[in-house]
Amino acid sequence: MKQSLRPSGKSQTKKRAETAARPRDGFEFADQLIGPGTAQRIEIPVARLPIGNYVSLPVVVIHGVRPGPVVWLSAAVHGDELNGVIIVEELVSKLSPTEINGTVLAVPVVNAFGLIQGSRYLPDRRDLNRSFPGSKRGSLAGRLAYLFAEHVIGRAQMGIDFHTGSGGRTNLPQVRCNLDDPKTRSLAQTFGAPVALHAELRDGSLRAHAAKLGKPCLVFEGGEAGRLDDHAIRVGVDGALRSLVAVDVLPSTDVATPAPTQFFRSSSWLRANRSGFCRLDVELGDWVEAGETVGSIINPAMTKRHQIKARTTGAVISRATEGIVTAGDAIVHVAETDPD
Repeated sequence: MKQSLRPSGKSQTKKRAETAARPRDGFEFADQLIGPGTAQRIEIPVARLPIGNYVSLPVVVIHGVRPGPVVWLSAAVHGDELNGVIIVEELVSKLSPTEINGTVLAVPVVNAFGLIQGSRYLPDRRDLNRSFPGSKRGSLAGRLAYLFAEHVIGRAQMGIDFHTGSGGRTNLPQVRCNLDDPKTRSLAQTFGAPVALHAELRDGSLRAHAAKLGKPCLVFEGGEAGRLDDHAIRVGVDGALRSLVAVDVLPSTDVATPAPTQFFRSSSWLRANRSGFCRLDVELGDWVEAGETVGSIINPAMTKRHQIKARTTGAVISRATEGIVTAGDAIVHVAETDPD
């Protein structure tokens, strides 16, 4: 039986209003009704593969028995970023529908096409995180963005989107968000990642679309693409649980309070000024001073070693993992100067 992507009968807007007014009733999602105190995995069809199989947008709807907010948790917007998939899976296993307030929309894999191919992008070579709010009849990236925007962002009050570093780089666990918004800043502090970085909105990003709708969104970054990082996963799971308590989805949690988050207003990349073998002397979380040597680039054919010096003072929040670099490659990301 063909699955409808829109509720039938009354307008979607009216149905959403009624759902909010009657939070103890079932939660209608993609033309299905999830009863109070239950959880259900729903597959929203996106497109067929050439062999005829459908690739879907999987959403686990966890609907509590008591009123509360609707929150989304999403991962693998970039298909090769795997830590978030495990973070969302662990969160789903910990969230009992008989114990939470409100509703959680958990999307462990947004970009299944990229995941299958081990690629950051979609088969049409587009970046899903530059395609929001999307289009019902647009490119594949636009159609997937449209479905996520309509069914997930459109139904929730706030969300957490999980990412990793990309392009041969690994990230210190960190939250990126709008620190000028008091509610978002408070939520970032509650999350408890080592660093929270003020991030301007980028056109077409998931977070930019949420912001236009007035919905706070935290972007968690931790680890590197294509690999699972136990530390980053633990920081992401614990931070999300603390955040769900803060917005009254969870009544409590036994997750320990972390060290205070450092807040930064700006950051910059230190780039290789020549090609060669790159050896870095700094690790994620290290504090560096302007002018300090952070590594070297070696040209074995010319038996020359060139020092890499920091241009600014701050904390190392990302670093290259590749041993060979080309002039212009980003190799060290520093959250700059004094914490905010």
